[in-house]
Amino acid sequence: MPSTSAVKRSARAGQGAKRPTNLSLSVDVLEAAKSLDINISQSCDNYLRELVLQKQTSRWKAEHADFVAAYNATVEAEGLPLDNWRSF
Repeated sequence: MPSTSAVKRSARAGQGAKRPTNLSLSVDVLEAAKSLDINISQSCDNYLRELVLQKQTSRWKAEHADFVAAYNATVEAEGLPLDNWRSF
């Protein structure tokens, strides 16, 4: 599975390597999309890209929740690192 940053880089570039695939779509939605000149492939790719990023973000948050909580507790108890040298 590509890393989150790889998916983000690919999203910024606008496209990555593409591979043909088969999808099963509801007939009524497919016909409506075609009648509206919607690019089915691009729309599916865009939606799937967003879904992948959401799932990867959710997974990262779950995997790192303990660290984030511990860091937040440290900041709460001790303040921000290097806060003494902040000039603003």
